[in-house]
Amino acid sequence: MKTTHQKGKGEFYSPSQAFSCEPSSVLTPWKTRYRKNTYLFIYYLIQFCGHSWIFTNMTVRFFSFGEDSMVDTFYAIGLVMRLCQSLSLLELLHIYVGIEPSHLLPRFLQLTERIIILFVVITSQEEVQEKYVVCVLFIFWNLLDMVRYTYSMLSVIGISYAILTWLSQTLWMPIYPLCVLAEGMYFTYSHLYSERRDVLRIFPVKKKKV
Repeated sequence: MKTTHQKGKGEFYSPSQAFSCEPSSVLTPWKTRYRKNTYLFIYYLIQFCGHSWIFTNMTVRFFSFGEDSMVDTFYAIGLVMRLCQSLSLLELLHIYVGIEPSHLLPRFLQLTERIIILFVVITSQEEVQEKYVVCVLFIFWNLLDMVRYTYSMLSVIGISYAILTWLSQTLWMPIYPLCVLAEGMYFTYSHLYSERRDVLRIFPVKKKKV
């Protein structure tokens, strides 16, 4: 004889239904959290690998070729840098949907600044790409991102180191003013080269006849 259990007023269910309903309701939030953490871990890992490759490439090139390596920094790592910065736009979506605990406006301003400098200013002016300030600016960006993505990646899986936590919370204090200074110098170089190009376009230099 099949037994039934009372579910509520006027509702009955069998024991098989009772055992099949409870586990799914318990596991659903756990599965959602697991998928979210897995996605964030993979995203942080990709960003960490990209920025680590950039920083390692710049370091090896500097010790191998000295100051000459700073001239063609953009040609050597510009593509990977653009890929990493483009991928970081996903963080705005992460914050908006609530899977990443952060403030939307500060992150939006930081990403907008980097996108404008990298894609609009640096990429469009080949004359300024060879300046040392580009190498310095990339170093600052990668130092901040390497620490931030390492801390975020380990936090997702519940691992925490005191030194890493301290760096993630304090490293931006000395680096951000230096980034602003480097960005200001770059805009100055860019403005001077633009004026020079405009002057040469209006008053072209005539070649002397031999």
